[in-house]
Amino acid sequence: MLKQFKSFCIIAGLVILGACSAYDFPDPTPEDYAVHGIDVSRWQGDIDWDEVKRSGVSFAWIKATEGGDHVDPRFAQNWIAARKAGVPRGAYHFYYFCRPVEEQISWVKEVVPQDPQAIPLVLDMEWNAHSKTCQLRPERAQIVRDMKIFLDEMEKHYGKRPVIYSSVDFHRDRLVGALKGEQFWLRSVATHPKNIYEQRDDWVFWQYTAEGRIPGIKGDVDRNAFFGTRSQYRRWLNGTL
Repeated sequence: MLKQFKSFCIIAGLVILGACSAYDFPDPTPEDYAVHGIDVSRWQGDIDWDEVKRSGVSFAWIKATEGGDHVDPRFAQNWIAARKAGVPRGAYHFYYFCRPVEEQISWVKEVVPQDPQAIPLVLDMEWNAHSKTCQLRPERAQIVRDMKIFLDEMEKHYGKRPVIYSSVDFHRDRLVGALKGEQFWLRSVATHPKNIYEQRDDWVFWQYTAEGRIPGIKGDVDRNAFFGTRSQYRRWLNGTL
């Protein structure tokens, strides 16, 4: 009898596992993630950071620099006000393909303060088809090499490894399978990142909409989710994830 019971359990277990494997589990939605944040630039205008904080925003990335000579005109204002309101914030640099990486590194260091309380800097890598001054699209090898130089130098200067932001088309064209082990922040407003980014299951942040609404900000704002739990996020803030 015991032998028959064991056989029954084995068969039942296999049936259950088969049913589970056949079931098409739905993709996670942004609401399934516990930690959400925003990214802003001059286009959000005046921001009431105290309202943003009260709305439950857990982090904010603020545009600081672009290329080797452009600074977002609201960067300093947002940088100071976000910290005063208690919103964990970091800066982001928009990469410009017609400027040497060394010049862009120097420009970031000149503009973005060294603040141990800031979250990691972001290297924003995407094609800019609307640029009137630069239509250059370097090859993969050069881009990956320059990105590594940028990441290494920023880590030395600020004490934290930067996060890499990428859009779908740029990642598809230049970054598939590259830079494993780095922290990625992926834009994917139509579907979950796993459905559109090849070989990039190791993402840490997901930009899921450009049409978010947050108290304290007039108009649309990008919304982002952290991949894990609140406790994992706290460890990430401490650099121990």
